[in-house]
Amino acid sequence: MAHTVDIAKSDSSWTTVKSLLPYLWPKGELGLRVRVVLAAAALILAKVATVIVPIIYSHAVNALSPKAGPLMVPAALIVAYGLVRMASAGFNELRDALFAAVQQRAARSVGRETFEHLHALSMRYHLDRQTGGLSRVILRGTTGIQNVLRLTTFNVFPTLFELFLTMGILWTLFDWRYAAVTLVAVGGYMAFTFSFTAWRIKFRRQMNETDNAAQTKAIDSLLNFETVKYFGNEQHEAKRFDESLAAYEQAAVKSQVSLNALNLGQAIIIAAGLAVMMLMAAQGIVAGKLNIGQFVLVNTYLIQLYQPLNFLGVVYREVKQGLIDMEQMFALLRTPQEITDRADAKTIAPQGAAVSVEFRDVRFGYSPDREILHGVSFRAAPGQKIALVGPTGSGKSTTSRLLFRFYDVTEGAVLVDGIDVRDLAQQALRAAIGVVPQDTVLFNDSIRYNIAYGRPGATQAEVEQAAKFAQIHDFVMSLPQGYETRVGERGLKLSGGEKQRVAIARTMLKNPRILVLDEATSALDTATEQEIGASLRQVARDRTTLVIAHRLSTVIDADEILVLRDGDIAERGTHAALLAMDGVYAAMWAAQSEMAEAEDTEAALATGPSVREMAAHPAE
Repeated sequence: MAHTVDIAKSDSSWTTVKSLLPYLWPKGELGLRVRVVLAAAALILAKVATVIVPIIYSHAVNALSPKAGPLMVPAALIVAYGLVRMASAGFNELRDALFAAVQQRAARSVGRETFEHLHALSMRYHLDRQTGGLSRVILRGTTGIQNVLRLTTFNVFPTLFELFLTMGILWTLFDWRYAAVTLVAVGGYMAFTFSFTAWRIKFRRQMNETDNAAQTKAIDSLLNFETVKYFGNEQHEAKRFDESLAAYEQAAVKSQVSLNALNLGQAIIIAAGLAVMMLMAAQGIVAGKLNIGQFVLVNTYLIQLYQPLNFLGVVYREVKQGLIDMEQMFALLRTPQEITDRADAKTIAPQGAAVSVEFRDVRFGYSPDREILHGVSFRAAPGQKIALVGPTGSGKSTTSRLLFRFYDVTEGAVLVDGIDVRDLAQQALRAAIGVVPQDTVLFNDSIRYNIAYGRPGATQAEVEQAAKFAQIHDFVMSLPQGYETRVGERGLKLSGGEKQRVAIARTMLKNPRILVLDEATSALDTATEQEIGASLRQVARDRTTLVIAHRLSTVIDADEILVLRDGDIAERGTHAALLAMDGVYAAMWAAQSEMAEAEDTEAALATGPSVREMAAHPAE
């Protein structure tokens, strides 16, 4: 059995970044690559304009001093100041606009690739996972990509680039001490922010955990609304919900107080850095080495640098969380597929004449220490109907999963049209098989969508024809919205019988070569079962049919009935032959016949006159 990757264990952030880089420079996407280059150029131009602004501003201040010349000189500088600021803002917006398509395409590509990979993973993987958790991994991962790209591209990288430009200019215009103070101040600010944020992130995590717990309890309680009412436990549910809210309240208060402490520490570092730089500039003025404009220049540079740094704590936390979310999604992408197609996989036509199905000495277990099937062998010739009966847990439904190749057999082989299913492309194999499952689950969409799911793109006439075959058309037309009626989550707005009919219509629309009926009429009443059973028998004549049944009355016409018990074929033969054996099948038939007679008697008593009424009014 293949080993799956635990998505809870993340790789290094650098590994995650390396996994993301190909999506930022996609192959065959010249337009997106040009956008990346232009966005980088716009980023550089925006920051160059940004660091020029204080220089122009300082010259304007000097020009307006008492020793200034004609008024036109400061006016020109002020106009230049405005134009450069406009250029800085314009290049920033251009950068964002250019990179937006790259950012969204990367998130979309990774999200779709992960979604496709999830569908490619085996049923074993999905049975071991919570579907809601997997969907959250994809959602958080795509959101994480957007956040990391947005914050690093629009905040972290530009700020670092501006820092080095500023240090270079200060060193050039003044001396190395100004650059050193700037580096120490900004470095101290960043170190404090990162370390403090790393410490307080636990409060944010507690907020998320307690919020998730509260929401889970609320949703669970509301979904089980009837059960809560049956037992009168409204106050109990409210108390459980309030306990989660109280935990969230405490975590939220700690998060806010620690945020206030972070902001205070940042303000102290900013103020200290500014004070040192201003003292140095003031001494320069007193010594006659600097002028008022240069004093303003130093102050403007530091304030300008600190503005984006104000959000550094939030940026650091969001980037770190985004990387964690991305790591989980990329780890999910690296989860190996248990069931894969061979390089030279064969195909078969999805529609056409019936094909044979054979199980050849099949052994299989969902885990190595628990074998379900112990050397099962049978063959359904093209057009034949084979029935599998037996108690729950005997391995009946496992055979259909092996036929669909949701799992690979441990030993032996499953063959379709004489070809081992492991040599067939999974898509082609499953396109040739139609199934009506015991537990029918529908999409939260319209009845039309759910029937047409058997063959997306089918016309309305074809959908209605399939519905008529399944004897649900008249019911659908009686609904106010007809075929556009939404069935609710998992089809909960329909009864069990109505859902089963939709499933039958969906499979008939697919028009498969092999038909699997897994307790297909289990949710129907006897009369409806007989009606649909006649239609199913008619359509099964042109297909190889595998029937998994609990009600033996539905399989009496099978070409061969296999009685499974504890993973072995205990008996096999036609209905008549098995009754003549007077073995396991005969005992099952007798028990079900007895139960059916009891139900008929009970129904007759319920609809006919009571014994008391007959005694009170004897016939004359």
